[in-house]
Amino acid sequence: MRQIVLDTETTGLEPKEGHRIIEIGCVELVQRRPTGNNYHQYLQPDREIDSGAVDVHGITNEFLADKPRFADIAEGFLAYIEGAELIIHNAPFDVAFINHELQLLDEGLSLLEERCSIIDTLAMARRLHPGQRNNLDALCKRYQVDNSQRDLHGALLDAEILADLYLRMTGGQTSLELGQEELQTDRKGDSTAPRRVAQERPPLRIIRASEEELQRHAKRLEEIAKTSGGVSIWERLEASNPGTTPLSSREKY
Repeated sequence: MRQIVLDTETTGLEPKEGHRIIEIGCVELVQRRPTGNNYHQYLQPDREIDSGAVDVHGITNEFLADKPRFADIAEGFLAYIEGAELIIHNAPFDVAFINHELQLLDEGLSLLEERCSIIDTLAMARRLHPGQRNNLDALCKRYQVDNSQRDLHGALLDAEILADLYLRMTGGQTSLELGQEELQTDRKGDSTAPRRVAQERPPLRIIRASEEELQRHAKRLEEIAKTSGGVSIWERLEASNPGTTPLSSREKY
């Protein structure tokens, strides 16, 4: 399961008024784990950035003067996101801007929603927390996600924050750091060296889940589906692998 957490920064608020994308940031998750295969690009918009927008993200026309245009990076960007499930906060905003760029490039190009499925985490947050503030800063405080570096908006930084938030909101993995304990430092200090498993160890004993454990498992899935607005990775995996039986927690020993 490949997911792309995506955010953009723009010259203004409305693509119909000629505003353009000036930054794209993406974080890739595979099976809810960050891969490090992220995407980040600043873009030359060929128009002035609204002063109000500069106050939000701090990006100026002078900074973007030597950056590529959307047409220059479109092929690589579309290849990167193709077929993925996109996770976007206030998705209609970013989707409208990306579709505007695609239409300016070639009116015959497929729109974003025809290329990818899309999850709007703002809509999800509103279902989970009706009547409350659900912008990124408010959600970071609610879910205890560190956003101390977010003095200004930035597409890649906001995508990284949103990835952490999404994992917490959907009741599964709670940090982008999960899995790092599987790395160990070798004699040369390489922290990316894989940890080797002893070849001589005896095979693990497989213990199937009992009926009581299966019932508790099903109940837990219902709770996750309820709190995540119907987004449950376990139900998707079980649906794609019919006939599989969950294993007891004792099996990992």
